[in-house]
Amino acid sequence: MHYIIAEKGTVAKRIAAILSEGKAKDRKIGSVNAHEFDGKVVAGLSGHVFRLDFPTAYSNWSRVDPYKLIDAKIVAIALKKTIAKALEQIAKDADTVTIATDYDREGELIGVEALRIIKKTNPDVNVDRMRYSAITEKDIKDSFAARSEVDYNLAASAEVRGITDLIWGASLTRFVSLSANRLGEEFFSVGRVQSPTLALLVDKEKEIRKFVPRKYWELHVKLKTEKGDIFEVRHKTQKFWDEEEAEEIKSRIESAHDGCVCAVKTHLRTEKPPTPFDTTSFISAASSIGYTPKRAMNVAEGLYLQGLISYHRTDNTTYPDTLDLKALVTLFLDNADFGDYARLLLKKKQLKPTAGKKRTTDHPPIHPVSEASREKIEKPEWKIYELVVRRFLATLSDAAKWADTEVMMEIGGEILEAKGKELKEEGFLAVYPYQRKEEVKIPELQEGEKVQIEFIELVEKETKPPKRISQAGLIKKMADLGLGTKSTRHEIVGKLYERAYVQDNPAKPTEKAIALIDSLEKYATLITKPEMTQKLEQEMDEIKEGNRKKKDVADDSRDMLRAVFKEMTANKEEIAKSLKEAMKGGTIVGKCPECGADLFWMTSKRRKRFVGCSNFPTCSFSLPLPSSGRLIVTTETCDKHPSLFKLKIIKKGKGRSNTWDFGCPYCNFLRWKENSEKKEDDK
Repeated sequence: MHYIIAEKGTVAKRIAAILSEGKAKDRKIGSVNAHEFDGKVVAGLSGHVFRLDFPTAYSNWSRVDPYKLIDAKIVAIALKKTIAKALEQIAKDADTVTIATDYDREGELIGVEALRIIKKTNPDVNVDRMRYSAITEKDIKDSFAARSEVDYNLAASAEVRGITDLIWGASLTRFVSLSANRLGEEFFSVGRVQSPTLALLVDKEKEIRKFVPRKYWELHVKLKTEKGDIFEVRHKTQKFWDEEEAEEIKSRIESAHDGCVCAVKTHLRTEKPPTPFDTTSFISAASSIGYTPKRAMNVAEGLYLQGLISYHRTDNTTYPDTLDLKALVTLFLDNADFGDYARLLLKKKQLKPTAGKKRTTDHPPIHPVSEASREKIEKPEWKIYELVVRRFLATLSDAAKWADTEVMMEIGGEILEAKGKELKEEGFLAVYPYQRKEEVKIPELQEGEKVQIEFIELVEKETKPPKRISQAGLIKKMADLGLGTKSTRHEIVGKLYERAYVQDNPAKPTEKAIALIDSLEKYATLITKPEMTQKLEQEMDEIKEGNRKKKDVADDSRDMLRAVFKEMTANKEEIAKSLKEAMKGGTIVGKCPECGADLFWMTSKRRKRFVGCSNFPTCSFSLPLPSSGRLIVTTETCDKHPSLFKLKIIKKGKGRSNTWDFGCPYCNFLRWKENSEKKEDDK
């Protein structure tokens, strides 16, 4: 029997339907759904077959020295016994096994995990690999006809990443958490990629806190032309740091009353179409229309599984020569949203796409592979699908052309400026409005033309602190620094939120995060810098290329970690003191309604959590808090108690996290008190 192993049940069903021309019969392999036709069976996994962990002897944080985890044995534990049993059953009558998981590092490893079970029972089974970038009839049939070998090096590079992340994450998290005596829900999570990523946010937050605003003045003027048109101008000095100087210039202009145009310059500017989407640029564009990185990737995965877009995890920004661009544009000729533009593109003699700097051979840039209409897709999916289609069409479009005009006027010996920009040719902006800028209209003026002052004022302003980094911006910084991969960056960012290190978007680190990074930057610098992670990522790429062995890179990683532990162990007391000092007050929840001092959430000696006043014992105001779940202090204040921030609590369920909007702790306490009194009255 010829078995085809897909990564998910939904993909298995689609592959079976395509290869069988819809004739596949449903069947079961144990409790796993499968689809049979013409001597072939397609079965789907549920992602990874195994998870990596330490033996149970290492599970007690308090009794096991974290350093011992560096060289501890690592075991592979089956995530679902039903999947493992189904693979054992497949092995018994398989002549050939075709791996049809996603073609990337994680997908290759998932396929190899399945093969390990199958080959244990049937070592002589024939094995090959389907490689596709879209779940369409053509891609699936072509990839099945041109099956290749399994890439064990690619799988090994993913496996080393899993081993490295487990060892680093577990050993460092335990060391830091035990040092600070913060266990349970309040543990300090530390990771190879997570910690340098968090350091980017904390360092930015420190910049913001250190920022001292500086006053400056702007001169705003409205002028009137001889034809009666009124338009705004600015002094050529955009910012005046000296108020006296600004007032003098204002007086000179005011006393002159009028002036004349001394120069008019207009030049044509070309705005090039955008390059094709790789994962990072896709996440950035999706962010601009309101999607967090995690949500954008989840929606994109759904569209990929439906066969509507190509594989959404890619570093490629150049379409391969084999991609039939004309055929893809033709898909949209009858589409209500894109049909008119598709027809315009097909009138061109040649479709010449834009190209970015990155060219890889695993997957093409993200692009549409099938046509769909807004009536057939749910709104969240449609917005992402529309974004992908419009980006694809934009990459085949002409540049936009602008007329930029700069006018200079002399009044009272001072030079005033006006700048206008007018869109002359829409080009790609006709189909890709996300990048469209507003036109700035100014009157048509000639040199020597008279202008009169209509209005003038001096506006006092202050310099603004640096902006926090958005989730999409953080992912771009991670990509630039080589932190994580296209497949994992959005997950790392998500973990920072889940672990109560970050809140809001743009990302604001919590006091817990700042305390952790402060301590690590002082006493364990290696963990917070990207260089170490960059080196390991490069070595993993060398495994993929066949130039390094899995064991050698894993050993290099362990050696790096030993160096980190040497530094941390030498500073263990300082780390403990630093973290305890920084966190002893807990996290600010607001101002005390009784005395006005800061309110903190903290933990008692009996491990009970509560909100307490920093003015204790003079002020004894306190509020109870739930005993479990990660607490996050939001920036939203309570309507009834505006001095208090609302809280969120993240609780972990089976395989997922649930966020509880706890709200105002004072309101919660008053409701509890009221309900308790009612119960007493009812007795």
